[in-house]
Amino acid sequence: MKYRIVLALTLATLSASAAATSLCQEKEQDIQREIGYAEKHNNQNRINGLKKALSEVKANCTDSKLRADHQEKIAEQKDEIREREQDLREAKQKGDADKVAKREHKLQEAKSELNALESRAY
Repeated sequence: MKYRIVLALTLATLSASAAATSLCQEKEQDIQREIGYAEKHNNQNRINGLKKALSEVKANCTDSKLRADHQEKIAEQKDEIREREQDLREAKQKGDADKVAKREHKLQEAKSELNALESRAY
């Protein structure tokens, strides 16, 4: 009975560790998938670019670097939102309804991009 429990726990641990892949491995798999799509559509320029990207990922990728880059993108997007909010305030002060509508739309786009970045599992 004890052997069965130990065996079950061992198998569960092994399967969990096999399923867990690093962020760099996931990135490699995504690029490989994109290469497959590009090959399917005979897009040689895209294939060449993706193969270069794949070699860069294999040579230089670390999970901590990916996380840091992701946090940097989030910070940049937050800066973008602050700029868009300032543009909107200025447009409201001038009273130009057309510019206000455009600025509100751009602000919403920036917020949507931020939400997408923050929802990624990095």
